[in-house]
Amino acid sequence: MKKAIFKISLLLSVTVANTKFIHAQETIPKPIINDSIIGTVIDTNTKEPLVAVKIQLEGVTHQTKTDTNGEFKFITGQKLPINIIVSHQDYEKRTITVQSNETIIELSPPFENLNQVLVTSRRRKEKIQEVPIPISTIKGAALEEAGAFNVNRLKEIVPTVQLYSSNARNTTLNIRGLGSTYGLTNDGIDPGVGFYLDGVYIARPAATWLDFIDIEQIEVLRGPQGTLFGKNTTAGAFNITSRLPKFSPEANVEVSYGNLGFIQAKTSVTGPLAKNLAGRISFSGTQRDGNLYNVYTNRKINDINNLGFRGQLLFTPTKDIKLVLSGDYSAQKPDGYGWAVAGVVKTQRADYRQFDAIIKDLGYEIPYKNAFERKIDLDTQSKADNKLGGIALNADIKIGNGTLTSTSAWRHWKWDPLNDRDYLGIPVYTVSSGNSVHDQWSQEFRYTGKINDKITGVVGVYGLWQDLRTDPVHIEEAGAALWRFQQNSDSPLWQTPGLFDGFGIKTKYGIKSTSLAVYTQIDWNPLSKLHILPGIRYNYDKKIANYDRQTYGGLETNDPALIALKNGVYTNQTFNVNADADNWSGQLSVQYKFTSNWNAYATYSISYKPIGVNVGGLPTSNGQVMLDLAQVKPETVNHFEAGFKSNPTRNSLLNVTFYQSNINDYQTQVQTPEPGVNRGYLANAEKVRVRGIELDGNISLYKFLKINGAIAYTDAKYVKFTNAPVPLEEVGGSQAFKDVSGGVLPGVSKWSWSLGTEVTKRGKLIGLNGSYFIGADVFHRSDFSSSSSPSKYLNIDGYTLLNARLGFRGSNGISIFIWSRNLTNKDYYEQLLAAPGSYGQYAGVIADPRTYGITFRYNFKQ
Repeated sequence: MKKAIFKISLLLSVTVANTKFIHAQETIPKPIINDSIIGTVIDTNTKEPLVAVKIQLEGVTHQTKTDTNGEFKFITGQKLPINIIVSHQDYEKRTITVQSNETIIELSPPFENLNQVLVTSRRRKEKIQEVPIPISTIKGAALEEAGAFNVNRLKEIVPTVQLYSSNARNTTLNIRGLGSTYGLTNDGIDPGVGFYLDGVYIARPAATWLDFIDIEQIEVLRGPQGTLFGKNTTAGAFNITSRLPKFSPEANVEVSYGNLGFIQAKTSVTGPLAKNLAGRISFSGTQRDGNLYNVYTNRKINDINNLGFRGQLLFTPTKDIKLVLSGDYSAQKPDGYGWAVAGVVKTQRADYRQFDAIIKDLGYEIPYKNAFERKIDLDTQSKADNKLGGIALNADIKIGNGTLTSTSAWRHWKWDPLNDRDYLGIPVYTVSSGNSVHDQWSQEFRYTGKINDKITGVVGVYGLWQDLRTDPVHIEEAGAALWRFQQNSDSPLWQTPGLFDGFGIKTKYGIKSTSLAVYTQIDWNPLSKLHILPGIRYNYDKKIANYDRQTYGGLETNDPALIALKNGVYTNQTFNVNADADNWSGQLSVQYKFTSNWNAYATYSISYKPIGVNVGGLPTSNGQVMLDLAQVKPETVNHFEAGFKSNPTRNSLLNVTFYQSNINDYQTQVQTPEPGVNRGYLANAEKVRVRGIELDGNISLYKFLKINGAIAYTDAKYVKFTNAPVPLEEVGGSQAFKDVSGGVLPGVSKWSWSLGTEVTKRGKLIGLNGSYFIGADVFHRSDFSSSSSPSKYLNIDGYTLLNARLGFRGSNGISIFIWSRNLTNKDYYEQLLAAPGSYGQYAGVIADPRTYGITFRYNFKQ
């Protein structure tokens, strides 16, 4: 009974309280209930109605969209006037104050204020023109319409980027000519260009071949960035940001068809999964026929066969915590790669040891006259299976006036290749297979925030652990025809049957690396226009390597003379390296903002690349392995830079940068005539200098024309390199090494530039509202050396490329456009490679011919 009375008393108390509350509210005017707002949205210029424009009431989730007549209607419980947000993917977003129940709203196409482009290179969102770092940004949409589905295409958009690749593993990614060794990759060296995907550093060059899946933006930072990023970045960094999951449903579907059997499909779906949980799934698949024809096997090679997947979960338990769990996987299984003989150099060996004399004696003739016939003759099938992927967990937690970020990641890479390294249809070097597997684990903790009104900063702790190993072995194997290439006397022993047939080496090696760092950078604003930015970094790097190479096959013999001939090709090698090094590095930048549209900056920095380990075989001297070359000294970079950023008008920008990098103990990959060092070996050049000027700018004109351009002058040379191997044409002379001081660095053009433009025009396609567009991009680079030791033969001529597109972007998310790359069908080499043994022949990595196709795309947004 007491409980019942208590419940009745409580109910009466609540009823009385509610009655008092309602009575108190009667003095406030009641809102307009079920009031209809009717409106039409039109294009400012054409006055035509716009379809699928989103109308949202400010401060709430209530929204609607315009119909095919550009009209909308919704009911609100608020009292007029009210604010509504009007948005469309092809127009500037507007916030409108509605005064009456009927309204007409005009939207303008985006006349972009270029100063508002946001970047996260300093670990916070900033306007690009206010950051005292030379940065190039490429939006995901621009990448997609330019057909740039991997990093290889970026070199035609950003002139300061150099990328060379004879296959995924043998990839050189440089900025301003610095970063990775030119030529064939040696696993024992670290890149100098940081490649980051959503904050995760990707260690191996082959991993940069992952297809761009759902990319939001790419920032290319030029110059050392060691006080902002976890891993050493002595030459620059690629900061790639993918599109995050969203709490409103969206879907993107894209299909492309082109010549050479090109088919590409992309899809992405995102939306809410539960309260505070959203997901995103993305897929990409690309196929294309080969662009080279192997006359030996009667089939095309150098095709494309890629699959990629990416999944993400976004969890926001509170407004101050954001967690992103992501995973990706890519599989690339091309039938390739192969290279055609591009030329023959007369060496300083005896006449009977010249390439033409050798193949004549063997009764062989190259079945094409010019590499640009796009024919090859390889008696070993080529393949380049490349599998990569990983998992990452990123946590952003707002603490005080800043954000604590934790990035934990594991990544995996598996490489399964097969190459014919003599570039010929006869059994000289029949097998070259460098099967490798790599695992990396990384952890970074970083806090970015505001210390007071004058100081902001970032401080981080970083660790990277790598395990790189053969899988299970690397194999290099010779064939029956090698005897004639190796012959250096008239002894009949060279023609001993089976002497070199099946003779090879099996190599096992492993490298375990540890990289630890602590870094910080402060932005101090002592005066209203002055910023002083000191940064410091501590590095510790350790590498433990074991290398074991054993010969096998060939003629079984106890004859010392025959054994000596075999040892002239391959020998056993075994060594271990346990090396570590630590150092302090840092930078000091000063920025002065003369006005809101003009600022200047200057930077001095010192940075290091870690120690290197030679795991591609060591050269010999007087029959002895040169074990002192097993370890490569760290590289020291002293960098000076000055520039200014300006916005001459609201819709234009113009930036100029001057820089010079002085490098001591420059890590380079050099070639040797010894067949047992097929891939070359790492060495230190005493001093290198790279300096240059860069200018880039963008402008939007008349609300329908956009123009962007960039030009770079780069002067890169060896200041001192006294012990470089001789170039190909000097092989067989009195000296095996040469002083190449003053010579140019490989892979660097003195001049490179790009110019792009796009014109848009509102219109209709089959009754669909939208915009027509036509765009073109021109890229040029001057000639450059393709040999570590400058050679007058291994130089690549300059070339100019034209890419174009024409299409329609519909207001409802449907787009269709045709595109072409290398529209003028320019024949050019991307790289020249001397064959193992330095017999005189060299191959060319031939760029793609003209490609063209059509793309259909649909973007759905609720």
